[in-house]
Amino acid sequence: MNILFLSDNFPPETNAPAIRTFEHCREWVKEGHEVTVITCAPNFPNGILFDNYKNKLSQTEVIDGIRVIRVWSYMTANKGFLKRSFDYFSYAVMAGLRGLFVKTDIIVATSPQFFTINTGYVLSVLKRKPWILEVRDLWPESIKAVGAIQSDKTIQFLERIELFLYRRATHIVVVTDSFRKSIAARGITTDKIHVIKNGILLDKFQPSQKKPNLRETLEIKEDTLIVGYIGTHGLAHALDFIIQTVATIDENIVFLFIGNGAAKESLVNLKNSLQVQKIMMLDAVPQQEIVHYWHLLDIALVNLKKSDTFKTVIPSKLFEAAACQKPILLGVEGEAKELVEQYTAGLCFEPENPADFVEKLKQLTYDKELYDICKQGCETMAKQFDRRDLARKLLTIITQDKIHGE
Repeated sequence: MNILFLSDNFPPETNAPAIRTFEHCREWVKEGHEVTVITCAPNFPNGILFDNYKNKLSQTEVIDGIRVIRVWSYMTANKGFLKRSFDYFSYAVMAGLRGLFVKTDIIVATSPQFFTINTGYVLSVLKRKPWILEVRDLWPESIKAVGAIQSDKTIQFLERIELFLYRRATHIVVVTDSFRKSIAARGITTDKIHVIKNGILLDKFQPSQKKPNLRETLEIKEDTLIVGYIGTHGLAHALDFIIQTVATIDENIVFLFIGNGAAKESLVNLKNSLQVQKIMMLDAVPQQEIVHYWHLLDIALVNLKKSDTFKTVIPSKLFEAAACQKPILLGVEGEAKELVEQYTAGLCFEPENPADFVEKLKQLTYDKELYDICKQGCETMAKQFDRRDLARKLLTIITQDKIHGE
């Protein structure tokens, strides 16, 4: 079977959409399918072209058996609404044009980039092929939550288009049960909505992959506890709250922030203005090196703004932390909190509540028995979300007879 996948992020980029798409597609290739991904030249999150790549009209490479077609796009840093919108739009147009010449039996388009899923729909009409809409974020709800769009009329217009696409998709794949309920509540039949949650390839995060002397390289003392946040530094992640709270604590702890994003510059400025010595801020590291930093941590921090919208999400960082058996300090309510509590994989604090954050941090820091229980809970949780099993489950949805008409 020929599968065409549209995603504007793909390795060597290291964000969650890139890794999820790559790991799923690689498993489908192993199952004997022909998989083509149309993406752009790697530049996320800084809008700077990666080494050894060119921003050409079209270029093709093969990565682990996946045919990867990279099309031209306008490149900009992951900040500023208008520039990013043009970035997404340029990719979607070029992906649509290039996709017309790709042989396929089915099309998969992934959100939250709004223009990408529109391209998936247009290609499905022009090529007369079914298409699957993968919803990784309730868009435009997430944009409302961070205040990127203020106009109610604009939001309503986008929501009408969103609902149109839901109705036209052959199937909808979502990453949380909450997403399924939300979409179904808008009149979409539940039969076409499938939940494939995020997960992890356990082989990538084995303890044996720990890099020696990394602590010394970063000049962190051996007796210092390390709390780490690894991922996008965006408007949704409320890392300013963490910096402001860390400035008030005296414990022998270092907070390690690794990543880039729209809020990175303002976060660095805030850290410097408050003279917070307990926080180290590093740029994003290559995907093959991330595992070393996960193993360096003692506690994994996962945090989002306090918003009803974010009660529906499960950050992919949870599964990476769990695979490395790093107890999770979670500042997210809703489904993510339920998951962590179900497996006792960490402690949850109320988002943007300084007192609760400090209290839960101290519990994980000083209660050795609790810490060990959470490590065991992480191991159990990770085993339940093996990416290979999830990829096969999604493949079953893609290849079932009623989708491609065999």
